[in-house]
Amino acid sequence: MKKIAVIPGDGIGKEVMSACLKVLEAFDFPFEYVFAEAGDETKEKTGEALPDETLQICKESSAVLFGAAGETAADVIVRLRLELETFANLRPAKSYKGVKCLFDNVDIVVVRENTECLYKGLEFEVKKGVTEGIRIITEKASERIARYAFELARRDGRKRVTALHKANVMKKTCGLFRDVCRRVARDYDDIEFSDYYIDAGCMYLVLDPWRFDVIVTTNMFGDIVSDLIAGLVGGLGLAPSANIGEKYAIFEPVHGSAPDIAGKGIANPSAMILSSTLMLRHFGYISEAERIEKALEKTIAEGKTTPDLGGNLKTDEMVEEIIKNIEE
Repeated sequence: MKKIAVIPGDGIGKEVMSACLKVLEAFDFPFEYVFAEAGDETKEKTGEALPDETLQICKESSAVLFGAAGETAADVIVRLRLELETFANLRPAKSYKGVKCLFDNVDIVVVRENTECLYKGLEFEVKKGVTEGIRIITEKASERIARYAFELARRDGRKRVTALHKANVMKKTCGLFRDVCRRVARDYDDIEFSDYYIDAGCMYLVLDPWRFDVIVTTNMFGDIVSDLIAGLVGGLGLAPSANIGEKYAIFEPVHGSAPDIAGKGIANPSAMILSSTLMLRHFGYISEAERIEKALEKTIAEGKTTPDLGGNLKTDEMVEEIIKNIEE
């Protein structure tokens, strides 16, 4: 029996989490769901966005399913990533039939280093009107994320890994990252490797996204690029993510708490459901993950979706259609 920490969080996090669990409960997984609180509402109630009790539940679990956090996102999900040492952030983006998007047949995974770079938060005020931020890039973390990207490509039958960096300007930090990626690539002669400057890579993503398969990059660049590729395929409503470490894993949709539609029952559950299929794949339930993904894909193609995807269904109604397609 695997213990899964479930943190619905704020806003539509509660709605999409409920939808996701209904889909998972259509199967007989040996999971024990343990609910925990975190986010804006929790901070208002307890004074802490991520209470110690919640953190302890996460550390006692095999994985964390996380919904959304509002203004306290940095205090919750960023801290969770650090506390659970989840070094790899996976952000897949895939175009689905029936979704209005810029390109068809796009299927890209961003592998984002999750522990260092500018996101370590080492910022200081030097003097009034002058601030500085320290960017940390290490050989150890760069090699770990590069090797993870190549292993993912090999495991999932993908053909190419592309590193994105800015080594022509940040010669030391990005130079180290680029050089480590090139060195690791030599151990994977079955996988094609290339690297681009981040600005050129973003241009190519917009002009020719099919040249990319797996992208590996640093923390801040990965954050930006993963939202860019989500925009290519229809937006954050279809963008799942996984945070993977040696011991722990966190699975969450990329979208936020969306307070403007929270409580209306029209939140798109797709990203949360796809995040759960990443969890299933992490645990080795490949065929079950594929059944859910195909059922979701069919539901979207039939137009039985929430308003953001062009349909007129409520969240629960879309989930019913997904479960119906799973059973069929």
